[in-house]
Amino acid sequence: MDLVQVQNLCKSYPDAVQGEFRALDNVSFVAKAGEVFGLLGPNGAGKTTALRILATILKPTSGSVRVFNFDVSSQADYVRHSIGFVSNNTAIYDRMSAWEMVEYFGRLYALPDDHLYPRMEKIFRRLQMDDFKECPGAKMSTGMKQKTSIARALIHDPPVLIFDEASLGLDVMVARALQSIVLDLRDQGKCIIYSTHIMREVERLCDRVAIVYKGKVIDSGSLDDLAERHNQEDFEELFFQLLMLDDEDREEKPPALGIPPLNGAVAAAMGVGPQ
Repeated sequence: MDLVQVQNLCKSYPDAVQGEFRALDNVSFVAKAGEVFGLLGPNGAGKTTALRILATILKPTSGSVRVFNFDVSSQADYVRHSIGFVSNNTAIYDRMSAWEMVEYFGRLYALPDDHLYPRMEKIFRRLQMDDFKECPGAKMSTGMKQKTSIARALIHDPPVLIFDEASLGLDVMVARALQSIVLDLRDQGKCIIYSTHIMREVERLCDRVAIVYKGKVIDSGSLDDLAERHNQEDFEELFFQLLMLDDEDREEKPPALGIPPLNGAVAAAMGVGPQ
């Protein structure tokens, strides 16, 4: 089942020099229940812009984006109830304990007490958070903060989870624990959108990927499909190969100069008008 459907997504911003900067240019992909879908690309490729549109933080300029069959523009409230968002810098309140933080977000989602507290207990056990559930945010380690962020994203049991470079800055042990959590969530049938720069994570976690470069999807598919298509088993080498090929293709097809057509009087004066 396709839980995330992105079709011809464009996002543009005004630009004083170019007139318009297109951060996303006709991006399309789908992500299914029970899979980890990797959204990959270098810094500035457009990944975070796409994820922010999925999370209803930004509005698309054009195109269609649906999450759990809700439109991100016209049904944003329903989309927000259908997603959990985890990044590498999700804010944790210094004076709130892990338990209070997750409880707070559960109340924001209007979960009744008889549903909220059993779910909190289940999540804290699953993420091994009972030992620090009373620890205030100011005293949490990086790993504790990340687990609290994940618990906050899971409290309302969303079908879609978005991880935006969530492992950035984590030590090896915490990053490994994060990967195990992601795989566990996938096995529960969640649809997971996973953005990362770490190719080992991609190889371990992702069922399918889309590679975004300069606002466009330059290729997508399973890792095996991409390896066969490009005759390259090393995914990191494949990734850089695709970026280089795209740059070469852009150099061979320079953009049009944008010269406006001649009006009738000027054309006639130049002798190039209709005879």
